[in-house]
Amino acid sequence: MPNNAFPDDYFAPEGSKDHPPAAKVGRDAKPPSPEKLEQRAKNVLLHQLSRQAKTEHQLREVLIKREIPAEITDKVIVRFTEAGLIDDRQVAQTIAHTRRATRGLSSSAIKRELAQKGVAAEIIEEVLGAFAAEDELHTAIAIASRRIKALARLEPEVRRRRLLGFLARKGYPGSVAFAAIKAAEAQIAA
Repeated sequence: MPNNAFPDDYFAPEGSKDHPPAAKVGRDAKPPSPEKLEQRAKNVLLHQLSRQAKTEHQLREVLIKREIPAEITDKVIVRFTEAGLIDDRQVAQTIAHTRRATRGLSSSAIKRELAQKGVAAEIIEEVLGAFAAEDELHTAIAIASRRIKALARLEPEVRRRRLLGFLARKGYPGSVAFAAIKAAEAQIAA
């Protein structure tokens, strides 16, 4: 007696008496009503916002991928914005502060990320206006000081080159990067 892991009708053709046909798809399927599409759009937005704060642009893209019509998308997004569930300014502030604090990113790198997320240019300028140029230098010095400890065994020229590349990848301009490297080297020399 063979030991078969599959039931007897597992390989039966679809539509046979043992295996009923799958749900109809294509021309015979009725399109969902506008009310159902609106409820689906609300559910999608609530799910997305429960996972992470997102910009209006990001949420529009999600609804487009889910094939929600534009008029329903607009209606639901306006309703969520009026209710305060979608707030690009708050999302931009959160991203800017966390990227600065956790990753040590420069204002230009944060600006680029916010633009990719679809935040309006005036909101980006307003949020980044809170960061002064001195803050940018202090942040660069702090991350250069942390990084230089790992590079302390290298030759000074190699260490400077690697630190410069590290700060450049974080988005710092050359003048800020050189000043941060100089300050970090002064700290380890002391």
